[in-house]
Amino acid sequence: MKLTTITQVTIDGVMQGNGGASDEDRRNGFERGGWALGKGDSTTSTFINRTYQRADAFLFGRRTYDLFAGSWGSLSERDVPGWEPVMRALNARPKYVASTTLTDPAWAGTTVLPADDLATAVADLKAKPGGELQVHGSGTLTRWLLENDLVDELTLIVVPVILGQGARLFPDAGPDLALDLVESRVDSNGVTTQIFRPAGRPEYPPAR
Repeated sequence: MKLTTITQVTIDGVMQGNGGASDEDRRNGFERGGWALGKGDSTTSTFINRTYQRADAFLFGRRTYDLFAGSWGSLSERDVPGWEPVMRALNARPKYVASTTLTDPAWAGTTVLPADDLATAVADLKAKPGGELQVHGSGTLTRWLLENDLVDELTLIVVPVILGQGARLFPDAGPDLALDLVESRVDSNGVTTQIFRPAGRPEYPPAR
C-alpha cells in the first residue's frame, strides 16, 4: 500500500484544532480552534470525501485517533451532512493506531501497533496488498514517518488564515526534506491543495 499523509494547515503552518469547536484541542492555551470549518468550497469538500473513500486503511497517532473515535466513531450519518462518505470509510475500513498506552480500543476495526518496533509494523502494513494507507492529522506521527522515509505522498490542504498560535506541523528545528510537487489546485475560497512526493535531502548552494 502507498502511505499518504493528509493535513490541514494554516498559512503559518498551524495544524492544531482545525475542526469542531474550540474545545477540540486546547493544549498550551490554544483558543483559536475551528479555523478550517467551512473554509473550502464544494470542490475541496468533494476532494476530501473522495480521498477518504479511496483509502484501504487508516493509520493514526493516539491524539488524533481519540478525536476521531469520539466524533466519527460515535456519531450517525445525519449528524454529518455532506460528510457521509468520510464517516462510512472511517467506520468500515481497518484502523491502526500507534500508541504505547492504548490497550483496548473501543472503535470497531482498530488494531494497536507495537510501539517497540513501529517502523517494522508500518513497513509490514505497506507491504500488504491494497491501494492506500492514509494518515489524517496526527502531526507527531507524520513527522516521524517522514523522518523514517515511510511516506510516499504528502498532501497539504492550506487554509488562508494566519493564527499566530498553536502547534505547527513542522517544528522550528528539524530534519530537512526536498519535495516534488505532484498536483496543486486552489478553490474559489482560496484554499489550496498541494500533493508532494518526498525527494530526499534538499541541495543547497555552496557558501561564498
